[in-house]
Formats: sequence, C-alpha cells, structure tokens
Amino acid sequence: MAYPFQLGLQDAASPVMEELLQFHDHALMIVFLISSLVLYIITLMLTTKLTHTSTMDAQEVETIWTVLPAVILIMIALPSLRILYMMDEINNPSLTVKTMGHQWYWSYEYTDYKDLNFDSYMVPTSDLKPGELRLLEVDNRMVLPMQMTIRMLVSSEDVLHSWAVPSLGLKTDAIPGRLNQTTLMSTRPGLFYGQCSEICGSNHSFMPIVLELVPLENFEKWSASML
Repeated sequence: MAYPFQLGLQDAASPVMEELLQFHDHALMIVFLISSLVLYIITLMLTTKLTHTSTMDAQEVETIWTVLPAVILIMIALPSLRILYMMDEINNPSLTVKTMGHQWYWSYEYTDYKDLNFDSYMVPTSDLKPGELRLLEVDNRMVLPMQMTIRMLVSSEDVLHSWAVPSLGLKTDAIPGRLNQTTLMSTRPGLFYGQCSEICGSNHSFMPIVLELVPLENFEKWSASML
C-alpha cells in the first residue's frame, strides 16, 4: 500500500502492474527528454544573438520535426496497446469471484462454491484494533489464492462504482445492469488495499477493498471454514 508523502506508484504485486510500471517509466523518460530539448532550444534563442539565415527555409529541418513526433508517438503507442490486450486477456481462470457495489459497501460471491458469499463493510474508526488502518480496514476481507489466475466479475446494484486495487493494477467500473470482468493474479502473498474510485454518493470515501492473498493450502482451509 502507499506510504505517507509517496510520490511514485505502489510496488507491483502482479505481472500486469509490473508492465504498467515499466510503461510509466518509459513514457516519463520520453517526456523528460522532450522537455529538456525544448528548454535547451528556448535557452539558446534567448541567450544568443546569432541567426542561421538558411534555417528558416531548410527542408531537412521541417522533415525532422514532422517525422520525429510521429516516431515518438509510435514508441508510446505500441507498448500501450500491448499492455491493453494483456489486461483484457483471460486464460482458463482457476477461480471466479463476483463483486457487487452497493451504497456503500461491497459484496463478494465465490461462484465456484455453493454458498460462499458475504458483505464487506468498512470498520468504523472507534472499532479499529492496534495496527489496523483507518478508512481502509474491512470486517470481511476477500481471501484469494496467490499465483493463480482469478476472474473478477464486477457490477453494481444501485449507482456507478469502481473496484480498484492499485498494487495489482486493477480498476474496473461497476455499472448497474452490466457485468464487467478483469483478471487478477498476485505474485506474492500479502494484504492489498484499494477503494472505490468512482464518486458514488456521500459515503464514497468509505468503501475500502481489502484482498488477502494466501497460498492455495491456506485458501482451501479458509473456504472450508466459511462453508
């Protein structure tokens, strides 16, 4: 999860988020180089009185400043499209979980099990235990197996919501009457926090998401205890 005064993105816990971090650094480096070049040219124009008389009519210069931006856009677009297709791809999920957004809590249903479903509410500040995070802790965490492909089906029963977990690279809109799906896979165990990322009413800030990723053996024990 994020820490105070953090400027960058959260540490990646999934292959998709690792790709997103790499693309972020790639695009940021291009922006930095362009900004440096523009600043250098502006500085030269303001500090020198010399003028190259043939520059204004040079065909080569016009060709360069037409072709170079197109090449830069292609360098940004190709990795972006690759990641978009990677995020939409779902190959033989091991588990399917349906999450429904409500005002203002989440409900989860493990569709591969007969009666495994529960609601997840934020824990009030007065009920927090030592070490628990204010506005981020819930009474029922969603427990999932790590290193397995999980399909998330996301929808809503009232207004627009958005199910988002930044460290896993997930953000899927929950729309009434529509079923969106996304892929989830964690490369390591741990607790991963998220929140509703769509303004959905007065208590929009109080819809946290907590995923507990555990080894498969621990998940099987947890699911058996919930049935």
